Amino acid sequence: MFNAPRPVQPYGGSSQFGASFMATENPLLSSVYDDGLDPWSAAPSPAPPLLPSFAPSTNGFTSVIGDATVPPVYNRAWSAVDPSNTGETSVNALSRALGTSSLPASTVDRIVSLVSSRPRVSRLEFFVALALAALAQSGKDLSVERVAALAQQNALPEPTLDLDSLAPSASNFHDIMRLPAPARGYSTDDPWNASKFTSPSAVPKTPPALGSLNNGAPSSISGTGLPREWWKKQETIFVNVLGHQGFVLNRYLVYEVSSDRGAPVPRRYSEFVFLWDVLVKRYPFRLLPALPPKRIQPDEGFLEQRRRGLTRFINFVVNHPIIKDDGVLAAFLTEPSFEEWRKHTAISYEEESASKRVDRVEEMGIPSDLDDKLAVVRGKIGFLIEHWQRICLLTERIVRRREAAAVRLTPVLRPSFLPTHLPSFSLAASLSTSALSPSGAHRWTSHSAPASPSPASTASSANGSDRDSSSSIFSGLTGAVRRNTTLDGQADLSRLTNTFKSLVEVNERCWRGEDCELCGGVRLGLGRVSDHTQRHADALEHRSRTMLYSTLEALKAQRDLYIAMRDLFIRHDRLSPDQVDRLRKRVETTGNKLEGVRQTKKDGWEHEADKLTGAIEKDQATIAALLARRVFIRASMWHELRVVLHNRENTLLTQAVRSFAREEHDFSEAALGNWASLVDSVEGMPLE
Repeated sequence: MFNAPRPVQPYGGSSQFGASFMATENPLLSSVYDDGLDPWSAAPSPAPPLLPSFAPSTNGFTSVIGDATVPPVYNRAWSAVDPSNTGETSVNALSRALGTSSLPASTVDRIVSLVSSRPRVSRLEFFVALALAALAQSGKDLSVERVAALAQQNALPEPTLDLDSLAPSASNFHDIMRLPAPARGYSTDDPWNASKFTSPSAVPKTPPALGSLNNGAPSSISGTGLPREWWKKQETIFVNVLGHQGFVLNRYLVYEVSSDRGAPVPRRYSEFVFLWDVLVKRYPFRLLPALPPKRIQPDEGFLEQRRRGLTRFINFVVNHPIIKDDGVLAAFLTEPSFEEWRKHTAISYEEESASKRVDRVEEMGIPSDLDDKLAVVRGKIGFLIEHWQRICLLTERIVRRREAAAVRLTPVLRPSFLPTHLPSFSLAASLSTSALSPSGAHRWTSHSAPASPSPASTASSANGSDRDSSSSIFSGLTGAVRRNTTLDGQADLSRLTNTFKSLVEVNERCWRGEDCELCGGVRLGLGRVSDHTQRHADALEHRSRTMLYSTLEALKAQRDLYIAMRDLFIRHDRLSPDQVDRLRKRVETTGNKLEGVRQTKKDGWEHEADKLTGAIEKDQATIAALLARRVFIRASMWHELRVVLHNRENTLLTQAVRSFAREEHDFSEAALGNWASLVDSVEGMPLE
């Protein structure tokens, strides 16, 4: 069962943004490149549809490893390919790690094909690959069932790996291609440099004093807004997954929050929720991004999306001009045990306006047409959210294409590789039971022919506007692919490189003898091709990783900003109304009553007059506080519009666009140099 091909299981899409998003009909959600994982939805992860003749994608490998003790070399190898602790790595990185085992390229290619049919590799898949490598090194057959049996005996084999020779990912495309850098290289001021997305290695600074736990810093509404070149002074917080803790019925995921304010601290999702609840009550008239919600039975994709959502949330908060100095936020980032700190600390939920006042100068700085300015933003906020969500979806599709950038193999060209390299459901369903081995793996004989696509699947293919027909020069030869199925990421450049290396090994000896110059020259040329495809695969990996962790996150932060503005409008409409008019009428009524008591002067009138006077003074004090709150609310809305929204929606977007353009330019230059170098390298390949 475990050696069966492992197609990616598509998830049903949703046409809504979820609890924090505006509901909209989005045609992009039916794209074959959209996995349908909406981390902002409160619904459970949709169950994948039943697939014919295929084993589960993740649960199978979970049962392979089970509770077996993993040898230390497994974790060391994983740390080498996933230094940022994202929970997954690329097929290219897996191939590099297996390349240190001194196994033949054909064996490496077979192991990669057995454990993964996607451009990304999970931790469990990586561990199974290492176990298979250990079996190959000991001369045993490659079988996932054998790995499962050894895991049940708690005796996972240890592979021999030269991890010291495992080259880390290069910091830019020119290092990957190993070519002389062109005149224009990376800027040292690049805020989206890939190194920014690794765990911080600097020694943490001494955490600042928490100070008052009431409400942050004093109001800073006056002035010009933000400091000069404020975007270069942004604080960066890293949120990584530490793992699950607790027992079966009370199992939860723990995150590691790292900042320059102190040592890394563990935090649960519920503690992020507590922080958000405190901040939204203290600062109801400030921009606060929404939290990604919990979900029943979440899968790995959802958990990764949620981790990124939490990262965007905490980075927005710590760079907000007002909220960044909040005492609870400081404790959240520095306290080793946030739960213990909460038990011993009295936390105030008092609204910001209760302890802050706007002076006369600041009040005069609020424009008289503020309501008109806010109305302009209100009128377009829904449009902005909808279009930025669409931009994020399109960008994510581009990233997926780049991760699976390759020529998709076809049954016409390589029928024996069909089950592993082309998990097309319409073709897989037509396989006869005689083509299945007892273990469940598909086996094709050399004379077997590809099945003809059914009329239904042909119609589906004809109507599939989202199919990426341009990604393969052989796309016209492929069988029909059903809509809403994830495109094959198996035949990427890393696998192409492994196949070239395996081909060179197979043709190492010619029937004419070892001194055949024709065969030797061709083998040398194919070796150079594999070297250049490996360099290009490294560059593609860096390119997609940069777009995934910088460009895409910047675009999602832009979307989150507009959603936060919409939520601010909702809170403003709900919380800004007050009782000033009612209190004024009550003061007037009480004053008339007081005047009547003073005129009649009945017995005990002095006591009644004092009581009414006290009530009037109390109401007048409440009116004064509410009027001051009105002014503070207007000042806060003006500050969020002028300082936070206007600066972030323009400056940070400019920064992201410039960075994206620079990355694409450098990749194109390096790719051109790589292929030009290949042209020179194969110029001497013999023809006769």
